[in-house]
Amino acid sequence: MRWRISDPAPYIRNVGLNEGAGANQLNRVVRNAFQEEINKRTVKELLSLKREALMAAVKAEVLEKVRGEKPWGVDVVDVRITRVDYVEAITESVYRRMEAERKRVANELRSTGAAEGEKIRADADRQREVTIANAYRDAQKIKGEGDAEASRIYAEAFGRDAQFAQFYRSLDAYKASFANKSDVMVLDPAGSEFFKTFRNGGNVGGGAAANKR
Repeated sequence: MRWRISDPAPYIRNVGLNEGAGANQLNRVVRNAFQEEINKRTVKELLSLKREALMAAVKAEVLEKVRGEKPWGVDVVDVRITRVDYVEAITESVYRRMEAERKRVANELRSTGAAEGEKIRADADRQREVTIANAYRDAQKIKGEGDAEASRIYAEAFGRDAQFAQFYRSLDAYKASFANKSDVMVLDPAGSEFFKTFRNGGNVGGGAAANKR
């Protein structure tokens, strides 16, 4: 703090003849003002550009005190903060507050990261579903085209030879019926239409091949 006596009469009347006494009283006023202003701010603010605002506020508060109902006859030129020392209880409180703030920021970052991760996973799942759906659609289209072409070829071939068509369908039926070794069928081979092809020796019409048998 830098100060000077601006009016000796009120200074002597309210403070005394000793200049040191005035300095001690001013120190108490300045200390109290600093303490009050410091308690309003965080450590981060004290270490930032708000230090200037802090010192300006302290100077204004001290001037208000020395120019009050009983002026001291002094003028405060400037006040500066060089170091802040908290009592142990306040220091512990400050550390706890700083730790809580860091934890809050960390939790916020983790929460934001988790939300972003969920968003990315959801988008990936959506893209996967779209890709699978498109692939299934294309596969079904190709399969449909293949089935249509196969049906056309079958129809063309069967149209040329009706007996061959019946024989081919019978073979498909036999293949489907005897797919598993454990399957059991109880039929009358002599009277069942199912074994007609077997009885005819592969000749659907039952002609010369059946007679030779």
